Amino acid sequence: MAQRPNIVLMNCDDLGYGDLGCYGSAVNRTPTLDDMAKHGIRFTDFYMASPVCSPSRGGMLTGCYPPRIGFGTFEGEWVLFPGQGVGLNSSEVTIAEILRDAGYRTKIVGKWHCGDQEEFLPLNHGFDEYFGLPYSNDMGRQKTSRLNTPLPLIDGAEVIEEQPDQRSLTERYVEQATRFIRQNKENPFFLYFAHMHVHLPLYTSEEFVKNSQNGDYGACVECIDWAARAVLHELKKQGLEENTLFIFTSDNGGRGDHGGSNRPLRGKKGTTWEGGQRVPCIMYWPNHIREGAEVHDLVTSMDFLPTFAKLCGGKVDPDRKIDGMDFSEMLFSDTASPRNEFFYYIREALEAVRVGDWKLHTSKDGEAVKLLYNLRKDPGETNNLYDEYPEIVAKLEARLEYCRHDLGDTVTGTAGENVRPIGRVENPKPLAEYNEDHPYIVMMYDSEDIG
Repeated sequence: MAQRPNIVLMNCDDLGYGDLGCYGSAVNRTPTLDDMAKHGIRFTDFYMASPVCSPSRGGMLTGCYPPRIGFGTFEGEWVLFPGQGVGLNSSEVTIAEILRDAGYRTKIVGKWHCGDQEEFLPLNHGFDEYFGLPYSNDMGRQKTSRLNTPLPLIDGAEVIEEQPDQRSLTERYVEQATRFIRQNKENPFFLYFAHMHVHLPLYTSEEFVKNSQNGDYGACVECIDWAARAVLHELKKQGLEENTLFIFTSDNGGRGDHGGSNRPLRGKKGTTWEGGQRVPCIMYWPNHIREGAEVHDLVTSMDFLPTFAKLCGGKVDPDRKIDGMDFSEMLFSDTASPRNEFFYYIREALEAVRVGDWKLHTSKDGEAVKLLYNLRKDPGETNNLYDEYPEIVAKLEARLEYCRHDLGDTVTGTAGENVRPIGRVENPKPLAEYNEDHPYIVMMYDSEDIG
């Protein structure tokens, strides 16, 4: 590499494995992303560290399984809610911090969801700039929500709008992203573009809704594709396309309803079946990484941190325990992944492990199960081989036992030996509170869908 690459990481919300054309969708039109896959790398066995958003995002940013950073549960909740006094500990080191220390300008556009108190927000975790929502787009005032707090839109550390019109948010995000690219064309940058799509409720501009072949869901997927096209257009315009690694993925599997699909995988968001955590991942960097490659090796979002550090000249503290592995060599040559195993957690419950092509489930919703699948031959997890391969079961059970002692497991009551505490603040308060005299653009979102 003659020059350190810029990094654009586009992370969707609840986008399913089968929602893009290049992953088999026949109803959602995604020409930009399909072309990126055609001229870049398409990963078939890429995993997020959790099947729900807060732990997934915390795991990706820190290169750790969520229980290692205290992100297993959030005062009993699966994800963070407005005004909670917990979030990403200030002692944790994020991708943004490593790249900023290496001379990169850093920005997040979109959804954060790692805590909404001041010390948990992006500007205190390595990002120079922030524009977006602090949590999910259904955590505002909405017909069926249990919440009464208005949805806050943040610029930097300031709430600039409450209850924004969600139909225009992606366009505003794109404007922020392209401006950031223009302003930093002379120096390296890291842009983390975290879509609200396709999390419920589904809102996007009328143009996408009118032309969709798959209702509001398809409209939101096509809006995602447009956003990728707009960012790529700006990179080309500024002469930066060939010096930018563009990664596209999703924070967890899809819900499997409202028009979404995880086909051919079993399960959905919130489960440790493949459909909960195996997601699309495309990497595009013309004239640098392999073109038109399809990678079947095991790779995870936790591996971004050491990989980006290697590509960008960042330093990872060797004394700080993380779970990510540097897979940068895979981008340039047909090299095997450094990762051969992956552990599946629901909150702090260890439910399954994958080693090579084999996946063993030992728990589901607190109940013991005995399920073994060969994912290479059976990605849909339909043919249970538990009784046929006792030696493989024994090997995978040994890895589960190792993980229990390392990270903990509420199923067996095992405490993790190498876990760190979640961040906590006293006297937390929400970023926005309902005021009947406030001139909200949208007083209450009309959709009844929450997710």
